[in-house]
Amino acid sequence: MNQLEVQIMGQSYILGCPVGAEERFHAAVRKVDDAMCKIRDAGKIKARDRIAVLAALNLAFELSDFSGAPDEPSSSNHNLQNLLYRLDTALGHDGHLL
Repeated sequence: MNQLEVQIMGQSYILGCPVGAEERFHAAVRKVDDAMCKIRDAGKIKARDRIAVLAALNLAFELSDFSGAPDEPSSSNHNLQNLLYRLDTALGHDGHLL
């Protein structure tokens, strides 16, 4: 596991990334950063934790388009749980998302 420093909404985070998955990891960081900045820039929500929750829900909704029925077990559902765990870990000092 590599430790990578990334920026999300102007704040630095040091996160774990599986060896060999750096490109996918950076793409995911860009997607999260874009989603959070879009919500922030809309101007209605200022709190970072609320922005993160809305971005996570928007991304999860997008992901559900690819995973089939919600009650079907799929690797996408596992990936979503993994993403939520990573977000909780990264935002640990601000509180958990869910």
